[in-house]
Amino acid sequence: MNEQIITLESIEPVEIYGVNDVKLNIIKKFFPKLKLIARGYSLKVLGEGDEIGRFEKKLEMLTDYYHKNGLLTESVLERLLGQTGDNMLETKEEAQNNDIIMFGNNGLVIKAKTENQRKMVSSIVKNDMLFAIGPAGTGKTYTAVALAVKALKNKEVKRIILTRPAVEAGENLGFLPGDLKEKLDPYMQPLYDALNDMVPTDKLNQYIENRTIQIAPLAFMRGRTLDNAFVILDEAQNTTESQMKMFLTRMGANAKFIVTGDATQVDLPAKQPSGLLQALKLLKKVEGIDIIELNNSDVIRHKLVRSIIERYEAKN
Repeated sequence: MNEQIITLESIEPVEIYGVNDVKLNIIKKFFPKLKLIARGYSLKVLGEGDEIGRFEKKLEMLTDYYHKNGLLTESVLERLLGQTGDNMLETKEEAQNNDIIMFGNNGLVIKAKTENQRKMVSSIVKNDMLFAIGPAGTGKTYTAVALAVKALKNKEVKRIILTRPAVEAGENLGFLPGDLKEKLDPYMQPLYDALNDMVPTDKLNQYIENRTIQIAPLAFMRGRTLDNAFVILDEAQNTTESQMKMFLTRMGANAKFIVTGDATQVDLPAKQPSGLLQALKLLKKVEGIDIIELNNSDVIRHKLVRSIIERYEAKN
């Protein structure tokens, strides 16, 4: 009898095992000659070599199907496992779930909810740099983080780098109490909030500890070359022109950059031009760079947020 340990690296275990191992029990039904022992991200398979090989191919097929469709229901699982070939058919029900970016913690469905969010999802496939500009509550940062986590899970990149200008402290954090992490956390909290929805706590802590996910203020990007990385610059309206140029020129091989910001919420000192506004003018129509402007119709927070934005815009 052979033994094989399979590590689920590009898919959350719950998507394969199901709640209370419902899906795992379906899989076992199709592989009665194998003994399957699930322990978190590790799946121990015991049995004859040929049968283990057949199981690995089917597991790879299930994983590929999940990444293509964003969904792996029990009925679909049974249909795929029952196929004699590896062709995967797409049902009408599955096609309707193409807005799904990924599944987060506890089965949380993370999807593009508006037309401009869908444009972000399709644009980052075609372009290496994307500017997503719009008012508060349009989900631009959340969508960007979801795309980064998906790319990491799919092994399209080796690391995620999230950064913001700590403009409220003038990027001079020395006077704040605590160690570096304690000083930075208040400015980085929106990024942590998004990650906490998408990555299990223990896995997220591991990623941060081994620097697979890095969260740092913009000033820490200077001098770096960012290869094999999905990089997000949030609150980009608060970058100076020199900071924006510095950030954009960090781009290395096999990198994806998303820059998010709200051009109406610049917190820089008076008469200090925003690097975001300059970049939007200079980089318009550059091949490989896309600019998506989100608006009030993309607001997905409380319904009052849209009304508040509209009233403030009408005031100006």
